[in-house]
Amino acid sequence: QVQLVESGGGLVQPGGSLRLSCAASGSILRVNDMAWYRQAPGKERDLVARITSAHYTNYADSVKGRFTISRDSAKNTIYLQMNSLKPEDTAVYYCNAGVIRTPLAPSLEVWGQGTLVTVSS
Repeated sequence: QVQLVESGGGLVQPGGSLRLSCAASGSILRVNDMAWYRQAPGKERDLVARITSAHYTNYADSVKGRFTISRDSAKNTIYLQMNSLKPEDTAVYYCNAGVIRTPLAPSLEVWGQGTLVTVSS
C-alpha cells in the first residue's frame, strides 16, 4: 500500500500565504515526479506545479511567481508555498506522485485525499 497524505490547507485572506505538505508513505522503492493539482467547484482538476526526481519544476501560468514547489527526497515529501493568494486560488488541492514499488514494477500513479484552500476576506 502507498499513501499520500496532504496537510496545510485552510482559510486565508487575499494576499496571504499558506504552505501545503504532502508525504508519501508505504511500500516505496522510489518516487518519480510529484505534483500538486487543484479542483475548484464545478471545474476540472488542473495541474498547479510539478517537480521531478531531479528537482526540475514547472508551473501553471496562473501561479508563476506566486507559488513555489519544493521537495525533500529523503522524506518523499513535497511542499507548495503559496504567496499572494487570490480568491480564484480557492480549490481542493491534491497531491500526485508516480511511485515505483519494486525494481521491475511500472510506475504507479497515486493521489492524495485533497486539502481545501479557501481564500476569502
